[in-house]
Amino acid sequence: MEIGITGLPNVGKSTLFNALTSSHVPAENFPFTTIDPNVGIVTVPDERLKKLGEIIKPEKLTPATIKFVDIAGLVKGASHGEGLGNKFLSHIREVDALLHIVRLFKDEKVAMVLNEINPINEIQIVETELILSDLEQAEKTKEKQKTKDSSEILSGAIEVLNQNKILINSGINGDDIAEYNFLTAKPVLYVFNINESTDSKLADDTKKWLRDNKKSGGVSINIKLEQELTELQEDEKIKFRKELGLENQLENLIKESYRLLNLITFYTVVGKETRAWSIPGGTHAKKAAGKIHSDMEKGFICAEVYPFNDLIKYGSKLLHDSGLARTESKDYPVADGDVVKFKFK
Repeated sequence: MEIGITGLPNVGKSTLFNALTSSHVPAENFPFTTIDPNVGIVTVPDERLKKLGEIIKPEKLTPATIKFVDIAGLVKGASHGEGLGNKFLSHIREVDALLHIVRLFKDEKVAMVLNEINPINEIQIVETELILSDLEQAEKTKEKQKTKDSSEILSGAIEVLNQNKILINSGINGDDIAEYNFLTAKPVLYVFNINESTDSKLADDTKKWLRDNKKSGGVSINIKLEQELTELQEDEKIKFRKELGLENQLENLIKESYRLLNLITFYTVVGKETRAWSIPGGTHAKKAAGKIHSDMEKGFICAEVYPFNDLIKYGSKLLHDSGLARTESKDYPVADGDVVKFKFK
């Protein structure tokens, strides 16, 4: 699953992507540096996996990952093709969720699209372009639909969009509109890009506005500082954070992004490898087996489940004592933290 990094130009999207992936994507001071999206695979921080590694001592410890996509800055009029807008909007349509970067920092070296720090206006400009794009798609699709149910679903979506509202949290059933892949039906996490000049009251007021109007949250990150820290050695990073009392904001953001995608983690211990796997919450055991290999899903017999806390308590001997494991059927919803051994034909 993929998370798209979006927002207006010059708000810190590519800098955040660089920090997350420790790569070096151009972060230039003009709008359309990132015409084609950059994709990076990012490791999910996982304390449980580390503990499993300490207990089992495998030769290989493999964490779960998620993909981040750096999408070029949207501008007003993008839904009508301004600034190569149609191409950028198509990139957003391909991802599963969005990190919407909002500028709350002042820096004379970085041009400001709005000529002022106005986070709510930024959010509304991007949101409006997504709404207009969805509205056009919904109206065109409705004209082609032949069934009454599809027409009613699209009519409901059009009614919401015509009120300049986004579809997520609008009361429309997400499953009903999933096939249309609407932009405003994707979950969003707002990321406030801050620095030492940021007005903390403005940040707090914007977060309150998001809670009241969007039923959504926001996190504040000094993106430039985090990107600079990625260039240090690990021991230097730890020392720097300790001296300044800084949390690892990037790790926190990755974890929030993981939750945004509604992903949970289960673990397997096979041979010399202990591995974390990501699946959507509520996934049944048979489908989870298919995450590892399609043959395991096709020939599924059962799943032996070892609760993580029991494994911590009893150690690796639990894996060799079938009496301490639960045997679950194909319809068992895998729980976050389960250590699973699949049996299949």
